[in-house]
Amino acid sequence: MSYEGKMLKQLEMPTRIQVEQSLLKTLFSHNGTIKEFGSGQEIVDEIADEFNLNENQRTAFLETIYRKENRVKRSLLWHRLLFRAADALAKENFVSRPTLTINLTQKKEWMLTEKGFDEVLKLLGIPTEQKDFLPVKSFEVEKIVKKITQKPRPESYNPFDNQKRVGKVTREFTLRERGFRMAVIETYNYQCAFCKLKIYSPKSLLWEVQAAHIVPHSAKGRDDIWNGIALCRLHHWAFDVGWLTVNDDFTIRVSPKINSLPIECGNVGNYDFIRAFVDNSSKIFLPENEEIYPHQTAINWHQENIFCK
Repeated sequence: MSYEGKMLKQLEMPTRIQVEQSLLKTLFSHNGTIKEFGSGQEIVDEIADEFNLNENQRTAFLETIYRKENRVKRSLLWHRLLFRAADALAKENFVSRPTLTINLTQKKEWMLTEKGFDEVLKLLGIPTEQKDFLPVKSFEVEKIVKKITQKPRPESYNPFDNQKRVGKVTREFTLRERGFRMAVIETYNYQCAFCKLKIYSPKSLLWEVQAAHIVPHSAKGRDDIWNGIALCRLHHWAFDVGWLTVNDDFTIRVSPKINSLPIECGNVGNYDFIRAFVDNSSKIFLPENEEIYPHQTAINWHQENIFCK
């Protein structure tokens, strides 16, 4: 048995398989990414806490002697075990290495791949049907997000994708949909563009906000950032059925048909989620970067085809 193996056995450290599974679960709970393993990193202690490691297990050093250089290199055994587990996951294409992820996100992080995402759903017993709605990043989806958010804004924009096959679900389609959803809710800072509601589930797995198409998917609307807007469930519904639209100056317009609606309809306690914008001149919450504002062509189509005048 190797020197390292003897130390692992002597200190009763977790097995590499156990650490691999823990890493996948930790990546999932951190929305798909965790930092490199270094001294002082919270993630190192977080995973150690999961295994209830004692002080000796956390601080034990391996010593490697470099005879030619006449020096001894010391490395923390727990850090080495974490890295070996992550390295094994990377070889199986469950995660992308920090040296690869940095080219995509400019951050040195371990990131789940689609294969790793599927594996951790199995470990946690979560139905794969929920995958499309979880805000967990994968390397493949993050590439789509980058492509969506960094495309130069066109002066003349066609919000329709005539090659889009409505109703046909493929792997490429689901990845593109997830990329669109992730790009929109991230650029709107996970809050509704109308009411600015921002909240997530108790386990931080699901954000309330949704990515809405301005020209809808059913009309072959593009999965572009300029055809997207982040909305809470109530305002997503109101926008899709025509109670609300956005003016050319990004103020919110309410359908005049609201006057025929019974006064008790639309009330959430003391808040009327539609009438709140009547004579309000409120502007929607917009991303910091003007290049990814909703495009006027898409907004004009919604005004003419969805909004109830």
